[in-house]
Amino acid sequence: MAQFNLKINGTDLEVNVDPQIPMLWVLRDHLNLTGTKYGCGIAQCGACTVHLNGTATRSCMLPVSAVGNNEITTIEGLSESGDHPVQKAWLEHDVPQCGYCQAGQIMSAVSFLKSNPSPTDEEIEGAMSGNICRCGTYVRIKAAVKTASKALNS
Repeated sequence: MAQFNLKINGTDLEVNVDPQIPMLWVLRDHLNLTGTKYGCGIAQCGACTVHLNGTATRSCMLPVSAVGNNEITTIEGLSESGDHPVQKAWLEHDVPQCGYCQAGQIMSAVSFLKSNPSPTDEEIEGAMSGNICRCGTYVRIKAAVKTASKALNS
């Protein structure tokens, strides 16, 4: 076990955990931030996506010891009241069905739109292709990313 000083959602936190434990389990089991989901455990589905210094990162394969002084943002830290433009677009387009993948989808979309604020349909499809939706709401996800893009650029 080792002590780690982490900056998560703008707050400095301390945890005493095994250095190799993935951030996903630090967030869920040690900090009770359960919005980030476990999907596959091999960084292939996107359910565990968080931001590491603003970049979408799969937390299931990120050991806590690799975080260092970098800032982690989870879905809980994206917006205090759930009114981030991407979250609002998700609701407007009725994207969630079962909802399981949505935190990862939203975190990926936010990171993508920071780097590409006016994407084409093909760019959206490419950027979001690493996030799996069991319910198949890909058409609505693409529409929501387009709507969020317009809202962020206005």
